[in-house]
Amino acid sequence: MVTKQVYPPAVNTPVLTSDGRVGKRVAVLMGGTSPEREVSILSGWAVVRALRELGYMVTPIMVDDEEVRGLDGLDVDVVFIAMHGYFGEDGGVQRLLESREIPYTGSGVQASRMAMDKVETKWAFVLSGYSTPEFMTLRRGQPIQELEGLLLEKLPLPLVAKPSRSGSSVGVSIVRDVQELPQALETAFRYDEKVVVERYIRGRELTVGILGDEALPVIEIRPAREFYDLSAKYKDSGTRYITTPEIPKDIYAEAQRLALDAHHKLGCSGFSRVDMILSGEMELFLLEINTIPGLTERSLLPKAAEAAGISFQELCREIVLLAQGESEHVKENDSLKCVGV
Repeated sequence: MVTKQVYPPAVNTPVLTSDGRVGKRVAVLMGGTSPEREVSILSGWAVVRALRELGYMVTPIMVDDEEVRGLDGLDVDVVFIAMHGYFGEDGGVQRLLESREIPYTGSGVQASRMAMDKVETKWAFVLSGYSTPEFMTLRRGQPIQELEGLLLEKLPLPLVAKPSRSGSSVGVSIVRDVQELPQALETAFRYDEKVVVERYIRGRELTVGILGDEALPVIEIRPAREFYDLSAKYKDSGTRYITTPEIPKDIYAEAQRLALDAHHKLGCSGFSRVDMILSGEMELFLLEINTIPGLTERSLLPKAAEAAGISFQELCREIVLLAQGESEHVKENDSLKCVGV
């Protein structure tokens, strides 16, 4: 398992104040330069409000480049990373914080980088024996006609085309007809030089949030649109989130077990969200892991936490405590816990 590189003060060691209490000075990083900047800002301000209401001394920092000068000279106990996509979720800002010896929330450099890269994540799934939709990796520069022939020879329609390193469904297309393939590839290549094309699995979209070593209740996503795209996630009021999905108990428990196992196999820590599809044949297919899932009012991790009886404020506090090694949401007797089974 890949773990977070530790610098003093250790990321997983409680940061204490002079009176012996866990430090409560938190800087919240938000923004960034990725296409998910606006979502990150929404997440960041939600975290700032929640932690301030709990009595934390919070410094919001708007990130506009990869130097994060807002941290210069700032004395904090922990940094709460609320950045999505490039630099925030791919190990970039984590590496910066470790070089400055600043504890931070969430997964370390290597786990963040791997989970952000859908190709690496899917290979990790395959090597771990998990079911994931069959896929191919394409790179910018290959002739489109050559790619089309190769894809249609190896994978049946319909297909899903998406950038390898992007989130919030940015650049994702469903290809149902061969004539749609060139536009789908062009769209995906706008956001990354590496693209994943995978078999489309018709079924129910499920997600499982992870907090420490606990799998939170399973949520089923029912978008009013063709699929759970950017608009369905953050704008469309027709999107439904089912916190008590009608799923057989054994399938429900297996979804949580798979999510926990995948979270740890990739070396993730703190919190994450694992997305999957439940096919009509009741088979679970893992899709991806989000190491910094959204923290807006429409986001899935807060909804899962609420279903487990954890308020948004408490969720933010637990994420901070996990970074400081003080959370109760950790292993007990070497067994992983599932909530809501």
